[in-house]
Amino acid sequence: MRIAVLGAGAVGGYYGALLARAGHEVGFVARGQTLDAIRSRGLTVHSGLGNFTASVRAEADPALLGGAELAIVAVKTYSNPEALPLLRPLAGPETSVLTLQNGVDSADEVAAVVGERHVLAGATYIAASLAEPGVVEHVGTARRIVFGEAFGPPGVTPRVAAVAAVLAEAGVQVEAVDDCRVALWEKLIFLAPLAGTTAAARLPVGPCWADPAFREVTARAMAEVEAVARAEGIAVAPDVRDQKLRYLDNSPPTMRTSMMMDVVAGRPTEVEALLGAVVRRGRARGVATPAIETLHGVLRPLAGGRA
Repeated sequence: MRIAVLGAGAVGGYYGALLARAGHEVGFVARGQTLDAIRSRGLTVHSGLGNFTASVRAEADPALLGGAELAIVAVKTYSNPEALPLLRPLAGPETSVLTLQNGVDSADEVAAVVGERHVLAGATYIAASLAEPGVVEHVGTARRIVFGEAFGPPGVTPRVAAVAAVLAEAGVQVEAVDDCRVALWEKLIFLAPLAGTTAAARLPVGPCWADPAFREVTARAMAEVEAVARAEGIAVAPDVRDQKLRYLDNSPPTMRTSMMMDVVAGRPTEVEALLGAVVRRGRARGVATPAIETLHGVLRPLAGGRA
């Protein structure tokens, strides 16, 4: 399969490398040092599941990659205004575009560029970071993608099943679902509160989660996101918060959220895609979100990064 990946960071780099290792024709849209590194040394993955280097193509101009059968969107959401238009040269009449971005707004934003009929949307669960340009560090064993049609008919369509088979054969823990909105919101119920609280504290999960006050704020924020999801008609699991809280109880204490790392490093953050989206949707539905609003207000001034 001809696969194009928009974004050669930790998430896009990891999954793209797996797909290339499985024999697919994978091309990345990249720039700067990452583009140079991939062209000169390939894309390297360090993982407890095995280290490897994949030979992939990388171009700054997506038109040079040509049309793809599958395009994967893996850039951070704050890059969307300049990044998503790069999908146009990649999307032919039969291209499926799978967005793995955080939050619940990405499918609409991608559809505004390529059209609704092309869009698949999913949530990914993976602990990975970019050690240096062209080198991905994968921690643990999670490499899960839960996805489905973003705008198409309910159920697992033939193209969703085909993409799921390609991912599974490459070694991804994949689940094709009838309603991808459930997967997106269940991840947001977990991620928005945890990203917000750890970023505000500027600490890994372990020392934060050991503090009862931190646990209480995070639990309240999770309840707010769940309330917004239900107000939007999303059938998240009845015990979704209990699931996420149990997961945190058993998480490695060194686990760090991407937003926390971005705040500490002075990089732009996904505060609007995670916390801002909950605030805006809550207000539209008449659902109060005081904990999320507070975290949003604290972190918003840092959303563009700092010197």
